[in-house]
Amino acid sequence: MNPFSHLAPLTYQLRPDCVRDLAWALTSPPLLSAAPWYQRHPLQGSDWARAPAALEAWLRQLSAEPAPLLAFLAQSSVRRLGLYYERLWQFALAAAPGVTLLAANLPVRDGGRTLGEFDLLLRDAEGEHHLELALKYYLGPPAGGGHSPAQWLGPGAHDRLDRKLAHLGEQQLRLAEHPGAAAILAEVGARHTRPSLWLGGYLFYPWPQGCTGPAGAHPAHGRGAWLHRQACPALAQSLPGARWAALPRARWLAPAAAQPGLSGEQMYLALLALEPMMQAQMVVRLGEDGSECERLFVVPDAWPDLPRRY
Repeated sequence: MNPFSHLAPLTYQLRPDCVRDLAWALTSPPLLSAAPWYQRHPLQGSDWARAPAALEAWLRQLSAEPAPLLAFLAQSSVRRLGLYYERLWQFALAAAPGVTLLAANLPVRDGGRTLGEFDLLLRDAEGEHHLELALKYYLGPPAGGGHSPAQWLGPGAHDRLDRKLAHLGEQQLRLAEHPGAAAILAEVGARHTRPSLWLGGYLFYPWPQGCTGPAGAHPAHGRGAWLHRQACPALAQSLPGARWAALPRARWLAPAAAQPGLSGEQMYLALLALEPMMQAQMVVRLGEDGSECERLFVVPDAWPDLPRRY
C-alpha cells in the first residue's frame, strides 16, 4: 500500500524537523488497510515508486540543504496541522518525477457558497487523480471493544473515525460529480479523475488495558497509548527511570528526536500546572539518545465527557 514503507527508518536520520515530517508523511502507513473508499498513496504512480532509492537520495539532499522546503512552507502562514501535512505532500508531488501536480486546494463554488475543495489533482503514469488527504489522531474506547470505528474519538472527543470516513466518501470524494465541478476541472486539465484518499496519523490505545483496533486497521499503523492525567503517577512507577518530553502540536507528525527529558514526577507536575487541563497533551517516552520510543496522549480526567468549548 505504501511503496516506501521500507524507508521509514530513514526518518530518524534526517534534520531539521520539517524534513523529518516530510519523510514520515511519505513513508508511514495509512491508518487503515481496508477503508470504505479506495486508498492510494499519492506517489504510487511516480518514478520514485519504481526506484525508491531516488526518493531516499532526494530526502537526504533536503536534509543537507533544507532551504527549498523551508522557503516553500514559509509561503503559507497557516499553522493548522492538517494543512501543514497537505503542504508537505504538495512539495513532494511538485518535485516527484513522473507526476504533474495540476492543482491543490482547488475550491468548487455554487454561486457564493463553497461546496468543498479538491485537496490534490494530479496526473501520473496511471492517469488523472482526485486525491483527498487527511491527518488524524484517534483514541480507542476506555471500556474495551474498539472494533467499531464509531468508538474511536479525536482528542477533543467530538471527532469520530466513522464520521470522518463518511464525510470523505459522501462529500469530498464525490465532489467531481457536482455539475459545477466539470468546468473547474477542465480549467486545470483534469477531465477524467479517479477519486481516492490517503488517511495518515496515529491510533492511541487506552493504558494499561488496551483495546481492539478499529475494523480495517493497517497492521503497521502509527500507534501509541492514552491515559487520564490522574493515571500518570502509575505510568511513571511502571517505568522507573524513564525520561519524558511533551510535544507541541506542531511536532505531532514524525517521531521526536534529541529531546531534553523530564522524570516521570517532573512531567506529572508540569501537567498539573496546566489546570484546568482543557486540551490533550502529547507526551513521548525517550530512549537513551533522546529520540522517541513511545508516544502517549494525556487527556483530562473527565475525558471523553468534555464541554463543547474543548
